[in-house]
Amino acid sequence: MKPTPIASGKVREIYAVDASHLLIVTTDRISAFDVIMPTPIEGKGKILNALSMFWFDYTKDIIPNHVVTPDSRRFPAPFCGMPELEGRAMLVKKLKMLPIECIVRGYITGSGWASYQKSGEVCGIRLPEGLQESQKLPEPIFTPSTKADEGHDENISFERMCEIVGTEMAGKLRTATIDVYKACADYAASRGILIADTKFEFGLDENGVLTLGDEVLTPDSSRFWPAADYAVGRGQQSFDKQYLRDWLKKEKLNGVEPGPQLPADVVEQTKRKYLEAAKKLGIHL
Repeated sequence: MKPTPIASGKVREIYAVDASHLLIVTTDRISAFDVIMPTPIEGKGKILNALSMFWFDYTKDIIPNHVVTPDSRRFPAPFCGMPELEGRAMLVKKLKMLPIECIVRGYITGSGWASYQKSGEVCGIRLPEGLQESQKLPEPIFTPSTKADEGHDENISFERMCEIVGTEMAGKLRTATIDVYKACADYAASRGILIADTKFEFGLDENGVLTLGDEVLTPDSSRFWPAADYAVGRGQQSFDKQYLRDWLKKEKLNGVEPGPQLPADVVEQTKRKYLEAAKKLGIHL
């Protein structure tokens, strides 16, 4: 009998392995405008899993992470050797996840740019005057949000975050988020990718140690921009599902449920963007 996931998200499925471990499987599903498309992007799950594994390994000296192994041959029964899990799953330690989305912004774009235009602030943080769209910030800023079980996450102030997780833990989360971002952004920039912003999730292991979990620095959780095309003062091309979003808006299907079947060219172009990002970062699939 095929195991039943204990949680199923827009992209990932989580299975209980034992009291201390979970199996996280990254599917080929893709969502846009909070709607899961009925057409999968073949191979996307393996690309995202490989990206996360690369970054978990790259940052392991900065902060511990939850990965035990991505090798399906070493998964416990009944998952051991299942061909459908090869390359798209990881066995991880079960963490006590903290109820905060740890968002870091290195460039001003998206909702941050919209907020700055209105108030000169992003999530309550005052920024220098005269910034242009997509400009690199003097220093990355930490803008946490809540993790909503239903509906959208809510941006919160650092002070509110302190009330939720405690002042000491809030400080640790902010430091870890910015340290990991800076290290990875520097590496990516050396490979021709600018990481405009991203989100991390953290939890506590069985010894109460702060540990990086979930996914790390994929195009689903981050804005990846090609450095060769970067210019201040406008929106940027990106290595993510923007091609899909643009097609949905053009066809006036954005936010429509159930999602539409995707044309072959949209599937192919979307997959190509994910593959290009992995290749530029030096990840071999």
